[in-house]
Amino acid sequence: MNYKEIGKTGMKVSNVGFGASSLGGVFHSLKEEQGIKAVYTAVENGINFIDVSPYYGHYKAETVLGKALKNIDRNKYYLSTKVGRYGKDGVNTWDYSGKRAKESVFESMDRLNVNYIDLINVHDIEFADLEQVCNETLPALAELREQGTVKHVGITNLTLRHFKYVIEHTPKGLVESILSFCHYTLNDDALSDYFDYFEQRDLGIINASPYSMGLLTERGAPDWHPAPAALQRLARKACEFCKSKGESIERLAVHFSMNNPHIATTLFSTTNPNNVLKTIKYADEPIDEQLLADVIKIFEPGFRDTWVNS
Repeated sequence: MNYKEIGKTGMKVSNVGFGASSLGGVFHSLKEEQGIKAVYTAVENGINFIDVSPYYGHYKAETVLGKALKNIDRNKYYLSTKVGRYGKDGVNTWDYSGKRAKESVFESMDRLNVNYIDLINVHDIEFADLEQVCNETLPALAELREQGTVKHVGITNLTLRHFKYVIEHTPKGLVESILSFCHYTLNDDALSDYFDYFEQRDLGIINASPYSMGLLTERGAPDWHPAPAALQRLARKACEFCKSKGESIERLAVHFSMNNPHIATTLFSTTNPNNVLKTIKYADEPIDEQLLADVIKIFEPGFRDTWVNS
C-alpha cells in the first residue's frame, strides 16, 4: 500500500480508498453484516481513507458505516462525507443552501458515530447553481472548518470544467481537494488534463470508480449504466481480449487507476470482504504494460466518451 498526501491537508492516505456507497445498497442488495466486515477488512489491511454520503442509499450507507466505525479506533482512518444531495422514500433531492449544509454535517456525524469529519465535500456540483456553491455552500462549510467540526473542505463533480469555475470564484484555500469519478479509467483519462491546474493551486486529487461504475468488469455494465451503447460494446470487447490473454480487466483497471502519482487515492466500493483483499492485491501487483496499451487501443474509438450524471 502506498500513502500520499491529499494536497496540503496533512492527510496522508492510502492509494486504495474505501468508497462506502455500496453500504447503501446502491449497486446491489446489501447484507449488512457482510458490509460491516468489509469495512473492518479494509482498515485492518491498510486502507485509511473512507468516503460516504447521505445520498448513498438515502442515509442508509452512513448508518451502516456508522455501525462499523463504532468499533474502529478513530485514529486509524480519515473520513469523508458530503452535503447537497439527499433523498427520501426513493426520491432524490438536492439542497445546496448553507443552512442545510450545516445541518447535514451534524446529522451525518450522528449517523457515523463521530464527533468531527476529516473532509466535507459539496456533492456533485454539476446539479447545483455554481454561484450558490461559491457564495453560500462553501462559505458555510468554511465556518464549520473554523470551528473544528470539519477539518477540510472539498468538492465532487462529474463535469470536470465545473471544478475550475468554483476554484476561480472562491478565495484561495477555501477548496482543498477535488473528487472526480469515471475520468481516470482505462476508457477515460480526462482528469489528467487538470493535474497541473490542481497541483499549482495545492489542491488534492481524489479519483473514484476504477471500474467506471461496473463498465470495466467481467460482469459488465448494469442495466442502469448511462454509458453510450457503443462504449459498452468496446468495454465488452476489451474484457474478452483480457480473458483471451489469461488476464482480468478488473485487475488492469484497478492497477491503472490506483497508481498515478498525481492522484492521492482512488475509491472503490464493495460489501464483500474478499473483494477488498482482491482490490488491494490488484493495486499492488505489476501489470503487463503491453496488455494495457492494447486495451487502451481497443477503447480508442470511444476514448473519453462520457455521459450525463443522474
